[in-house]
Amino acid sequence: MHGELRVVADEHQLWTALADLFVALAHEAIARHGAFTVALAGGTTPKGAFALLAQEPRRSQVEWGRLSVFFSDERCVPPEDPQSNYGLANRTLLSQVAIPAEHVHRMRGELAPQQAAEEYASVLRDALGDDPVLDLVMLGMGPDGHTASLFPGTSPVGEQRLLVAAPFVPKFGAHRLTMTPRMINRARRVVIAAAGAEKAEALQHALEGPVDPNLTPVQVVQPIGGALIWLVDRAAASLLT
Repeated sequence: MHGELRVVADEHQLWTALADLFVALAHEAIARHGAFTVALAGGTTPKGAFALLAQEPRRSQVEWGRLSVFFSDERCVPPEDPQSNYGLANRTLLSQVAIPAEHVHRMRGELAPQQAAEEYASVLRDALGDDPVLDLVMLGMGPDGHTASLFPGTSPVGEQRLLVAAPFVPKFGAHRLTMTPRMINRARRVVIAAAGAEKAEALQHALEGPVDPNLTPVQVVQPIGGALIWLVDRAAASLLT
């Protein structure tokens, strides 16, 4: 896979590096075109970075009123559900900073999955144009090599038409909402963050194994005109040669 690999000592340093990168890319985008459009990820790693962004000094380093926030994926649950990615981001970051409510675009997980996916594709087009491009897509990676809600064997891995899909994930017995590779790979920057020894085998497969996105979906992340940054800790990188 193409991209830049950054390795830090541990998960806490990863949170710091991810928060600092967020600040830097926000400054860059706002200086370039007056706004910063970002898709947030769920999971424990972004949660740590969100908490740092909500605290000083970083909170004052971002022009929150110039941000438009989207989500790379979501569970099919209402926003108050503990499993909601929006709920996590709102508790740890969005409710703590001066970002206008109309600049936060959540996936409506409480709707029927297909309806929610179609609605969110319309939200993206309304906010960003017919060929929407984000300044930053934040992603994580699971021990099975999934990213966003692109899981092994799910059809969105090869999806080239839709911006947002609602795949059924057999391992959870439930649908998920997710940006498709088409949407992710149009971003100006994509950052994949992974921490912990339980991610080491998946990271080795992703970076050094044969390319088969149906088995290791994170391999489908290949920005067309943007940059890909892998931000991982030493434990996750322990099997890389």
